[in-house]
Amino acid sequence: MKQTISIYCRNLGRYVDAEGGLSLASLFSVLASEFPALKSISPVCALVNNKVEDLSFPLYGPKQVEFLSAESPEGRKVYIRSLCMMLCKAASSLPQPLGVRIEHSISNGHYCRLLDASGNPVEANPETIKLLRDAIIRLHKADLPFEPRDLLTSDAIETFRAQGLLDKVNLLETLRRLYTRIYILDGYADSYYGPLAPSTASIGVFDLRPYKEGMILLPPDPANPDVASRPVRQSRMFDAFLEQGRFNRVVRVADIGSLNRAVEEGRSAELINVAEAMHNKLLGRIADEILRRRHEGGAGVVLMAGPSSSGKTTSGKRLAIQLMTNLMTPRMISLDDYFVDRENTPRDESGDYDYESLHALDLERFNSDLRALLAGEEINLPTYSFELGRRIERHRPLRLGPDDVLLIEGIHGLNPELVASVDPSRIFKVYVSALTTLRIDNHNWISTSDTRLLRRIVRDYKYRHTLPLETIRRWPSVRRGEEKWIFPFQEFADATFNSSLLFEIAVMKQFAAPLLADVPHSEPEYAVAYRLARFLDYFHAIPETQIPSTSLLREFLGGSSFRY
Repeated sequence: MKQTISIYCRNLGRYVDAEGGLSLASLFSVLASEFPALKSISPVCALVNNKVEDLSFPLYGPKQVEFLSAESPEGRKVYIRSLCMMLCKAASSLPQPLGVRIEHSISNGHYCRLLDASGNPVEANPETIKLLRDAIIRLHKADLPFEPRDLLTSDAIETFRAQGLLDKVNLLETLRRLYTRIYILDGYADSYYGPLAPSTASIGVFDLRPYKEGMILLPPDPANPDVASRPVRQSRMFDAFLEQGRFNRVVRVADIGSLNRAVEEGRSAELINVAEAMHNKLLGRIADEILRRRHEGGAGVVLMAGPSSSGKTTSGKRLAIQLMTNLMTPRMISLDDYFVDRENTPRDESGDYDYESLHALDLERFNSDLRALLAGEEINLPTYSFELGRRIERHRPLRLGPDDVLLIEGIHGLNPELVASVDPSRIFKVYVSALTTLRIDNHNWISTSDTRLLRRIVRDYKYRHTLPLETIRRWPSVRRGEEKWIFPFQEFADATFNSSLLFEIAVMKQFAAPLLADVPHSEPEYAVAYRLARFLDYFHAIPETQIPSTSLLREFLGGSSFRY
């Protein structure tokens, strides 16, 4: 006699009885036929006790379940991973089979390179891209299952070795896990950082376009899921990714497997030293360009902008050192001091004060002060009191000397409206972002957003006494602010500084993992905490003691020689 179990369905807001051993897909079929409230949902995965699971997951005991569509944040990740497997399967089925390397997100999609049998990149010509697009469409129409299988890791390694997926072999050999979950699609085996959709029928909206020497895989537009996202121009970001990728090849570390090998071989200190030297070189190059502009009568003001936890503050301090080696004197001011009084601050959709809005700043006063400084006049810098919620006037005189350059860090630095009444030739804009190029393997990239979130979780707990639960809870709001006020202006930058460090997650692991473990299982944010904790498990730890005091990473870990 089969056991009956009680399932709390969050979509319905009530308990339902189910047969023990029933899969999530079967449970949904039963509930959707009984409850009209579920008929509008087309699930690609589900949250089970706040953990994302694929729909083959069996239910053997009481659980809390929430079915997720591809429009949900976690469902979208499942959709994109499933689309990527369809692309890799399509490439392996070409008349002359090719491999795929999914390198990073760019231009509303994911940049991919095609690989020959030796693993070398080959150009993605329009004819090949059309063949791949057509093959993905055929897979969608065939409604083929993504079959999950849990194998002994030794068997998974041999499966991937037989398919020539040596990057996956290298990673699994360094992880030393007993079992590994793989997915099978029409005889093609692959592994992904998280569950996949139930079948290819769920994955029908996409586009595949030529992009540079490779191609860009475009998932559905979040604002209109019935059409694929449209690419946007992000040439500067792409160039920064490209440069970091070349650096990765030089140090022979492109993915987590090769990073773990480097740690096992005792090469982590060398990697750290070279990566830190690369940061110095990039900042020195920016300082040289600022000096060149100064000699032409421009670049009196340097604006630095970037998303949350991109390392803007330390980047600014290290750029200041490079400017001094070019015989310029950086004078730093904060945009925070130009906040309008609290009662005049714009409010967001929830009615809360929106301090990330450009219009939370007194733009008229800011522009007036900049024009005066660039004209050689003296100003009195304002002071904003967060305690009082208003600006107070103190004696803070400032005048720029002939060798001085004004250095200003803030999220709005690239927005033309910030300095609308200042001569553009006098402004030099620097975009700072952690553009991660390290991959998990050739089919699994590392999200730049996840890297920044890990930085923020560690920093907020250490310096702001904010629990990881609250940092994760606020992250979607932070991301919405970035999408509105930062990312649209990336291409206005005169220079881009990639603040990512090849080794950083391996170092942050020892700080972030215990914090993520403290996120309560009962909270919705546990899904993100669990996913990040599993991600950290891929890395061999690198001791924090190997990180120099001038490293940008010290802004988040502590122990910096800079004052903040």
